Amino acid sequence: MGEAEIKTSQWRLVEVGRVVLLTGGQYDGRLATVVEIVDHKRVLVDGPADDAKLAVPRQAIRLSDVVLTPIVIAKLPRAAGTGAVKAAWKKAEVEQKFGQSKWAKGREQKARRAQLTDFERFKVLKLRKQVRIPVPNLHFRRSDELGLKRK
Repeated sequence: MGEAEIKTSQWRLVEVGRVVLLTGGQYDGRLATVVEIVDHKRVLVDGPADDAKLAVPRQAIRLSDVVLTPIVIAKLPRAAGTGAVKAAWKKAEVEQKFGQSKWAKGREQKARRAQLTDFERFKVLKLRKQVRIPVPNLHFRRSDELGLKRK
């Protein structure tokens, strides 16, 4: 019989150690990790960030209020204490990994663009138009069109 190749799904699963981005509410835009799964609609999260302004206290939160990220803290025990979560968070370098992701850079650019004045938005529009206009490719033009003579 032929060999069957079994592949795991590429879905982001709700699991202990999965880093989530909170959406809406008081902690909108902050990172936390799943510490325990309460039921099929809620999880217990804890976000021990280095900056106190970005920290998320341990709380039960609905899964509809979070977005799962591809980052997972490996081997985080279920219902780990805040100290253990903080140590694993630093060891996994969660904030650095998320900060280097395309997702975080896009969020940062969107926030920066939202702060622009009307004139700054106009300047961005003009710069984007400049980039869009194609530059004539001199490499493919015939030499006699450019005024060059062949030997």
